[in-house]
Amino acid sequence: MLELLRSALAQHPPDLIAHDDYKSFGLPVENAAKAAVLLPILAREAPTLLLTRRTDTLARHSGQISFPGGRSEADDLTPVETALRETFEETGIAPGFVTVAGYLDRYLIGTGFDIQPVVGVVADGFALVPDPREVADIFEVPLAFLMDPANRRRESREIAGRQRSFYAFTYKEHEIWGATAAIIVNLAQRLDGISKA
Repeated sequence: MLELLRSALAQHPPDLIAHDDYKSFGLPVENAAKAAVLLPILAREAPTLLLTRRTDTLARHSGQISFPGGRSEADDLTPVETALRETFEETGIAPGFVTVAGYLDRYLIGTGFDIQPVVGVVADGFALVPDPREVADIFEVPLAFLMDPANRRRESREIAGRQRSFYAFTYKEHEIWGATAAIIVNLAQRLDGISKA
């Protein structure tokens, strides 16, 4: 699994690539706050992707499904350090359980964050200790479900006065959409490219 991911992913943080979901905000990239998220793939017999649901009390993206991650701090030398630190703070998964496989495309979102997704394989033995201030729920979704194009759809709605189009998934009671869904689709496209090579 790890070697397959490494063959599909960038091994260095990429430049910002234009995408069709959040390109209409007119935000200068240089003014965006640096952030990183971890896509934690659990090394099970049938691999799963771990996701969180943010608490309803957060000022931004409250109640939404997301990856563990957040704003880079001054002591973070790389996006990997940000992603692993935030994952530990939010979920309790210690960095020692995570083997980094590579990077997906950076993602600029309308709330002013330049997000670097980092993909990591998580070994067994970790303990989940969610931060109750930020994380309302932690759950797993089969990776095969998220990689299947039949399970994704395009939706549109008005957000902040603009008509927006985005990817979405429904898994059980969870609605996964927006930047989180787009990053999952980016992973699926990378893995599909490897399978067709």
